[in-house]
Amino acid sequence: MKNDKNENYLIPEHVAIILDGNGRWAKKKNMPRNYGHVKGSENLEKVCKAADELGIKYITVYAFSTENWKRPEEEVSALMKLLRNYLKDCVKKANKNNMRIRVIGEINRLDKDIRDAIMELDEVSKKNTGLNLTIAINYGARDEMIRAMRKAMQDAKEDKFKIEDFNEESFGEYLDTKGMPEPDLMIRTSGEQRLSNFLLWQLAYTEFYFTDVLWPDFDKKELEKAIQYYNKRERRYGGLA
Repeated sequence: MKNDKNENYLIPEHVAIILDGNGRWAKKKNMPRNYGHVKGSENLEKVCKAADELGIKYITVYAFSTENWKRPEEEVSALMKLLRNYLKDCVKKANKNNMRIRVIGEINRLDKDIRDAIMELDEVSKKNTGLNLTIAINYGARDEMIRAMRKAMQDAKEDKFKIEDFNEESFGEYLDTKGMPEPDLMIRTSGEQRLSNFLLWQLAYTEFYFTDVLWPDFDKKELEKAIQYYNKRERRYGGLA
């Protein structure tokens, strides 16, 4: 997508973000880690607003991974409480902001009230035409691909398609991100430079941008810096030099 101010300035259609650094941000302020998660949650709304203003159509964020269950029980409980409140807030704000909000990941492990909130959020926002926000909760890319393969194998067993016709496009139909364009740009905050099991299939040809800025401090200016970096990259079809 082109920016109105400069026809040569491309705005990525889909930006994926690993929201990292909430705990370290809180520690720097001599506050508990949970305080950082609260502020990080609040910042997501600000960044979504900035993304919409810039012309980005899709934002996918890594909120809670399958590995996050290994964190201290107290922190996990606090994160689940925060998630409950955030989802309720999203239900209220989805239509107000014309946002399409959905959740990806293995939600069956989540408590019923959280699953119900996820289903309600999907229902109330499915007709909205503004920014598409996808939140990855209890998500892991390896888990996603295994679940996708199991579904595909079951369909093959039931003769719903021929094995020889199965290809990359077919596989994509079984992923959590079915119907979404693949990310053009992936941003990870806090200085870490790894994918941490996030969208491994979908990020095959995505540009990566790593910043030392901690997530609660990531704002519109920082998002613009990431887009500027994206514009400096020489995109080649097929991934070949």
